[in-house]
Amino acid sequence: MDALSALRERLAGVDGELVALLARRAELSARIADAKDAAGLPTRDFRQEREVLERARAAALDLGADPDLAEAAVLLLVRDSLTVQERARVAAAGGGDGRRALVIGGHGRMGLWFSRFLASQGFRVEVADPASPPAGSEWPHRARWEDGRVDHEVVVVAAPLAASARILRELAGRAPPGLVFDIGSLKTPLRGGLEELRAAGVRIASIHPMFGPDTRLLSGRHVIFADAGVPEATAAAGALFDATMATRVEMGLEEHDRLIAYVLGLSHALNVAFFTALAGSGEDAPRLAELSSTTFDAQLDVAALVACDNPALYFEIQHLNEFGMEPLDALADAVDRVREAVARGDGEAFRRLMEAGRSYLSARGSAPAASR
Repeated sequence: MDALSALRERLAGVDGELVALLARRAELSARIADAKDAAGLPTRDFRQEREVLERARAAALDLGADPDLAEAAVLLLVRDSLTVQERARVAAAGGGDGRRALVIGGHGRMGLWFSRFLASQGFRVEVADPASPPAGSEWPHRARWEDGRVDHEVVVVAAPLAASARILRELAGRAPPGLVFDIGSLKTPLRGGLEELRAAGVRIASIHPMFGPDTRLLSGRHVIFADAGVPEATAAAGALFDATMATRVEMGLEEHDRLIAYVLGLSHALNVAFFTALAGSGEDAPRLAELSSTTFDAQLDVAALVACDNPALYFEIQHLNEFGMEPLDALADAVDRVREAVARGDGEAFRRLMEAGRSYLSARGSAPAASR
């Protein structure tokens, strides 16, 4: 036991050294961000990242360590460095300059994200939300956005879809002078309000952040800009993301909802069906976990995230999209085709389904490794 205690003390010392090194690395990342800004270089350098990962793997092999573990650890550090650098660039280049921003629904999860995002750019943020401010909230708050002036330079509508539709229509009657944009995951229920705002001469834009409220790094994340008929407003909303590494995608309102019916509606429905089938199977979840497979584990991880999210939001995404039934019908038809092939013992039909899927998915790039 004395020997074990001594080893544990040495391990604690190594852990302390690792934490100290992490702090040094974070400091260097901030200085690198300043150097990149001074040189006019982009935040992300994929060639440099590849070299960093290759060095980590080579060093691990020389030391007899696991190169996969080394790569995973260094990749995590690289993403943390990019987060530090992106935040520094957003703060330095942000155009808030003390201008005011009102976030309607700012106590919701995405509302909080946008409040922090705008505050980091130098905006003086105010939140309007009937919910009480969360602990540690740093912004002025009013329960009703209607109970005060709406003359802010930026107004973000971050309420649930049904509430956002009503708010947009009511804002059209007030005709606020600043930039107004919603962040709704669907545009079908918001279209009337967006059109009324445009008709009222408001600088209206409509965006859809394709990431969750826990997102820290926007590299590799997409922000959709749905055309609300005011190009200048869309450009102004896009400028808020200029200092980030987010990928901007532009499209029309109708195309947005048609594609989102598959990107969100189909994927959500698939996971709801997956865990609904498991919950009704009578099989014990811990027992299934004992003999789990790579594919099952991956699907279960995604399904668990869906199951723990907001049912009202997920229902809105399904129910309020005018294109929502098309992917659900396609999913039901696909399940029937798989079931029929299996029931008939028709291996050829099953093979054709697999090959059609492989051909379709190959357009994304390299195929993943086979799993079971």
